[in-house]
Amino acid sequence: MLRYVGRRLLQTIPVFFGATFLLFAMVYLMPGDPVAALGGDRGLSPEVEARIRADYNLDKPFWMQYLLYMKGVFTLDFGNTFSGRPVIDVMASAFPVTIKLAILALLIEALFGITLGVIAGIKRGGFFDSSVLVLSLVVISVPTFVIGFVMQFIFGIKLGWVPPTVGPNVSFHSLILPAIVLGAQSLAYVLRLTRQSISEHVTADYVRTARAKGLTGGLVMRRHVLRNSLIPVVTFLGGDLGGLMGGAIITEGIFNINGVGGTLWQSILKGEPSTVVSFTTVLVLVYILANLIVDLLYAVIDPRIRYD
Repeated sequence: MLRYVGRRLLQTIPVFFGATFLLFAMVYLMPGDPVAALGGDRGLSPEVEARIRADYNLDKPFWMQYLLYMKGVFTLDFGNTFSGRPVIDVMASAFPVTIKLAILALLIEALFGITLGVIAGIKRGGFFDSSVLVLSLVVISVPTFVIGFVMQFIFGIKLGWVPPTVGPNVSFHSLILPAIVLGAQSLAYVLRLTRQSISEHVTADYVRTARAKGLTGGLVMRRHVLRNSLIPVVTFLGGDLGGLMGGAIITEGIFNINGVGGTLWQSILKGEPSTVVSFTTVLVLVYILANLIVDLLYAVIDPRIRYD
């Protein structure tokens, strides 16, 4: 196991450098000049513009900018925003909120998606199966902002079960509704993926053999069907964690959450490349770590998988 983890960690090195280089290139080589945009219509004086470019290493060649940025990544020095605030302080205020929101959304979609998918897979062709398939298709088809506004109006304003907005005081209770909205479409995909996988395995020959040997239905389901069926679901959930964190722009905007999505969007509008690249670099690390954990979970779920 340790040898496998070591090999996987070594494999992530070129992935990390390749992804960060592409992100850095796409942001810093984009058309437009963020420094010139700071001056607006009046513009900046040549002295001020030269000083800003020197402070943010924008007067250096592209390859030198990338090397200096990577040096800052490994020393946890992500530079400053154009307003002078350290980027790491911006990240420290934004990431904890979005991490809580994303993990809560992941737990909701895993719990309800797998549970409903298992029931639908066992009762394939029945009323429950047809109902959840139609409902999941509706959720997938409806845009996230529509789901968000509807649920905010019904459960937050009309019924008053949860706060309609989050604001600066983030609590578990206030994050429930945005977490449901954020994970709604992924929940529908998990449900359909689980249902399809369960329905395929529940009629397999090894399941009939296990039942012929006298094993109870619950034991067959836990030991055999679930273990074989959950591998694609776990793969999806592992990759979805980074997607939830990076794709929370709409949800955070609807519920007034000061997280990664809103901060990243504002940084793009303001033309702050250091903030955009730093945030996306952390998201790359989240993706890499999530995929490594998923690979290790395979051996826990399916005993036939062994890492030597």
